[in-house]
Amino acid sequence: MLFQRFLDFYKSIFLIFKSYNLTLFRIIINYKLSIVKDFQNKVNVVFLTSILKTVMILFFARMVKLSCQNFDRNIFNMKKVPYRAQISNIFGIQFVALLLFTNFILAQDSATSEPEAAQSTSEVTVAEGDAVKGKQLFNQNCAACHALNRKMTGPALANVETRLLEDEGLDKEWLYAWIKNSQGMISSGDAYAVKIYNEYNEAAMTAFPTLSNGDIDNILAYTAATPPAPVQAVVAAGETAGGASNSSGITNEVILGALLLVFALLVMMLILVNITLRRIAEANGIAVEKAKAEKGLPIWKAFAQNQFLVLVFSIFLLLSGAYYAYGWMMQVGVDQGYEPIQPIHYSHKIHAGDNKIECKYCHSSARVSKHSGIPALNVCMNCHKSIYEYKGNPEGPTSDDLANGYTNEFYTGEIKKLYQAVGWDEENQKYTGDSKPVEWVRIHNLPDLAYFNHSQHVSVAGIECQTCHGPVEEMEIMYQFAPLTMGWCINCHRETNVNIEDNAYYEKIHKALSEKYGVEKLTAAQLGGLECGKCHY
Repeated sequence: MLFQRFLDFYKSIFLIFKSYNLTLFRIIINYKLSIVKDFQNKVNVVFLTSILKTVMILFFARMVKLSCQNFDRNIFNMKKVPYRAQISNIFGIQFVALLLFTNFILAQDSATSEPEAAQSTSEVTVAEGDAVKGKQLFNQNCAACHALNRKMTGPALANVETRLLEDEGLDKEWLYAWIKNSQGMISSGDAYAVKIYNEYNEAAMTAFPTLSNGDIDNILAYTAATPPAPVQAVVAAGETAGGASNSSGITNEVILGALLLVFALLVMMLILVNITLRRIAEANGIAVEKAKAEKGLPIWKAFAQNQFLVLVFSIFLLLSGAYYAYGWMMQVGVDQGYEPIQPIHYSHKIHAGDNKIECKYCHSSARVSKHSGIPALNVCMNCHKSIYEYKGNPEGPTSDDLANGYTNEFYTGEIKKLYQAVGWDEENQKYTGDSKPVEWVRIHNLPDLAYFNHSQHVSVAGIECQTCHGPVEEMEIMYQFAPLTMGWCINCHRETNVNIEDNAYYEKIHKALSEKYGVEKLTAAQLGGLECGKCHY
């Protein structure tokens, strides 16, 4: 009964404060909406709000203190007991903490404003050309051999028009002639044309007679333009990490910490109330006895004395043990989900997914051989002679990529590892001969007793790589998708129809077996795919 009076008093005080607080806050908000014109005024009003609410908190805390003292005198008008004064103190502290926390949240919400877009969408125009159109032309015609700020197959092209004019005295007309017919200028004996030709290992530049002078002006404008700032990753509000701030500027940790503090104060108050009530009862001669549990038979003795329960439990234990032992033994040698870390990080998601590179471009031996083969590093260098850094998607890396450390700088560092392994000199664009083997970690490994031929499945049967290897185009790190067990292979042979279209190898046997089984399409099992000698010999 006494504790219920505590709660009723607490609730009434809280409701009075809530009504007073909301009324004051609505007055200030209306004031803000009527006179606030810019962000600085908003900050001033929030500061004024904080001052007024702080004064109100101090005044209200004093009221709570006096009310609690009166409450103490009215209720505890009997023998003095310990912890009586502490209850009113804890009561007041709790209210002050709650009010301060409320003031902090409201001030943060009031100061939050929507960011305004300040990015210009006008096209960048440099000199006489259009840099935006020039970028598209550069990527289509020049990017395979040239970069803006580094040597590749050809020289760097940043500010090429200005550099040629200042260093060599060559005007734009020379550039027009060179781009449209470089070999003609070399044959005519042009001094600078011959110099560039010899400096870059006599690599012939592709002629572009179809490019107009306006197109070349656009390309030159792009090479002279200041490069834009890198695009930052845009992460949706629902995808932010757990430690990210919410829209009001208050982190989840602050809110949880404040709630835990209030909860701790409530627990402390209840403990003190419990102790105080016990002491009041003792002071008034009321005996408080703890209920004593009747001492009965221990549960383990009751179980041991019941023979039926012991028998059922023993049978259950033996059967469950055998089941789990069988399941464990059946997983011996099954490496499904195996995902090792490779010495050079290779993202199938980027190569096969984003760039749509055909699987058999790298694993070319899968068409004609038992093994799919490990691609030679020279296959990688077919592209990475020109692709020396990873620029990523236009929208930037995803939140998952950032969480795992897959930034543009990370992928560029892996390209540098490739250069070290193959012995490629970026500066001089040539091989040094100092190569190092890459110790790739094998993922898919069948036992020696099983025979599997990639060419039979890829070229003859026309099975897609994803049938066995899973969605490779979505894998950042390659892993074993299928169990590759005998039962898994047999099920595939039973369910997969043999494709005989334009396949003369199967025409005769397919016709004979179709008549035998009375079907139009035959599975691999009906063609002998379940014979032991097919895979074990």
